[in-house]
Amino acid sequence: MSGAALARAQHQPSVPGCAEAPVLRERGQREVFCGLTGIIWLHRKIQDAFFLIIGSRTCAHLMQSAAGVMIFAEPRFATAIIEERDLAGMADANEELDRVVGQLLARRPEIRLLFLVGSCPSEVIKLDLSRAAARLNTQHSPGVRVLNYSGSGIETTFTQGEDACLAALVPEMRADPAPGLLVVGALAEVVEDQMRRHFDALGIGPVTFLPPRRAADLPGIGPGTRFLLAQPFLAETARLLESRGARRLAAPFPLGAEGTTAWLRAAADAWGIPASRFREVTAVGEQRARTAIARHREQLAGRSIFFFPDSQLEVPLARFLSRELDMQPVEIGTPYLHRQHLAEELALLPTDAALSEGGDVDRQLDRCRAARPDLVVCGLGLANPLEAEGFTTKWSIELVFTPIQGYDQAGDLAELFSRPLHRRTRLKV
Repeated sequence: MSGAALARAQHQPSVPGCAEAPVLRERGQREVFCGLTGIIWLHRKIQDAFFLIIGSRTCAHLMQSAAGVMIFAEPRFATAIIEERDLAGMADANEELDRVVGQLLARRPEIRLLFLVGSCPSEVIKLDLSRAAARLNTQHSPGVRVLNYSGSGIETTFTQGEDACLAALVPEMRADPAPGLLVVGALAEVVEDQMRRHFDALGIGPVTFLPPRRAADLPGIGPGTRFLLAQPFLAETARLLESRGARRLAAPFPLGAEGTTAWLRAAADAWGIPASRFREVTAVGEQRARTAIARHREQLAGRSIFFFPDSQLEVPLARFLSRELDMQPVEIGTPYLHRQHLAEELALLPTDAALSEGGDVDRQLDRCRAARPDLVVCGLGLANPLEAEGFTTKWSIELVFTPIQGYDQAGDLAELFSRPLHRRTRLKV
């Protein structure tokens, strides 16, 4: 066995964790945002892209409220509002859309990638945005590439908006048989830069990211591509990448010191990096992360936590909190449980942790009230009512908006969970 393989074998848990545990599957009322919410972080990531939502005034109000955009700001997203005339068939929605896109591109000539984003209203009236995107792409190429995806909240959870967006980019990636590493998932630029430095120090490369910061930098893909998922909610994107010949590197997600090390090790093993070199590159960062995490362990150790299904980050977060902060997951609810992508995470969970998939908010509330956990991770719609009942809550959407991946963010991630408990303690004084 090679040194790298031996190190990996030593890292694997000796118990199966929750890998074979039964999962409670529920289908009922849920409390989640729609996929349009992903635009809030995606429009900051792809700097020359624009997201045009084809939706209602409600869609526009949601985006303005969620993003906190002030009236004088010029974000890279907007809503083409479907009016009553469109719904009644009194106007040609495609003609209206062509006119709005023309006005947009004339006003914002820096746009190089335009996404037409479907919504619940556009899907209800059967507006075919794929044909509209193809038509507009013909009109405005090569200066502007026009793509489409669905951000509808019908039978989805909000992080699937990013999955749909990245899946729309995969067919646009050029064929490239050369070997390389692709990191998949929208990351804050500071996190992306940190990861690139680690890969460079290890001698792994070339390294590219999806989505790129600029539309022209969309990476190539082929049989030589190996990819790491940076987010656990990219099932469709991963499927399409594999259909293009790329191979996923199985790993836990880069949350906390342990998760980041295991994530980097998956790439190091694929590139044949010796274990001694890997430790030389990662040891300082890992120790720095463990020191930052330790500051919050006294506040969190022994505390119980209940996850309502919301972002699909629940399983890796539960692993981080249980193994690095000694918290006790009572129930780990997630909208969708992708066993293949989460296999390494499930193996690291406590064996007594309860897993649930899907949603039936009334039953989940009953279980939460019966368990009386110290901390509840849930969506905004549940947080205030639960706080009124005396529970301490953490908004799950904040965990998507905040840079939490990598060694240097590990302490910030731990603080996101200790802060609500600290606030509760101060309020009781």
